[in-house]
Amino acid sequence: MLELYQWELSQYSEKVRLILDYKGLEYRKIEVTPGIGQVDLFRLTGQRQVPVLKDGNRYIADSTEIAKYLDLEYPDRPLIPKDPKQRGLTLLMEEWADESIGIKGRKALFSAISQDQNFRKALLPTSTPDVLKTLVEGVPSDFLTVLGFGVGYTPDVVKSAIADLKQDLEALTLLLADSPYLTGDEPTLADLAVAGLSILLKFPAGAYLELPESIRGKGVPGIADNPDYAAFFAWRDRIYTQFRKPLIGVPPTGSAPTTIQID
Repeated sequence: MLELYQWELSQYSEKVRLILDYKGLEYRKIEVTPGIGQVDLFRLTGQRQVPVLKDGNRYIADSTEIAKYLDLEYPDRPLIPKDPKQRGLTLLMEEWADESIGIKGRKALFSAISQDQNFRKALLPTSTPDVLKTLVEGVPSDFLTVLGFGVGYTPDVVKSAIADLKQDLEALTLLLADSPYLTGDEPTLADLAVAGLSILLKFPAGAYLELPESIRGKGVPGIADNPDYAAFFAWRDRIYTQFRKPLIGVPPTGSAPTTIQID
């Protein structure tokens, strides 16, 4: 079985999970603990960042490289069209989505976490003890602002990222106004990348991620609740309904996160 080394709330990991579900491939999720788990992952693969896909004895890092690998090794339901123009457009949009929605989405989510105590508490894993949830909920917003400066997420940087994302969502909404998918009548890697990477802007309403029910369908204020982007998120949710396997009761075979183990 394929194994996906991941973080549950990593939008790049979600991009790969959506691709795997689209292709109908069974896989097992292995949750990499930040810090020590990344050291273990580096010992295995030479790569500290997730996602990393294991197929037999092969390790493939980076969500784009994983997508290309899966298309070569598991050609059913191809991700990248053969038509030269559609192929070029698909690859261009996928790369754009990684650099725009993927990176700026983190900054926008940081803003939402900083402003809303209940929101950041809800993002903690369900296994987090109540006493720690209370501590996290009580972290002052001023402290998070200082922390943001430390990682380059200054108020101006965050504000600029949110403005850029609004422009991106407006453009995507226009592209989808008269087309079921971003590059034509059939889904491609472009659609799966944009849909998967958008989770940090607004979490899917369905049970696709291991998140508390109270946070499903919620996201960054001014984006997730903005009627101007309702058509985009309706499209995104349709992609999920069509292709993403929901969690039912306990996560399906291969989907329960486990601690990374080194043989």
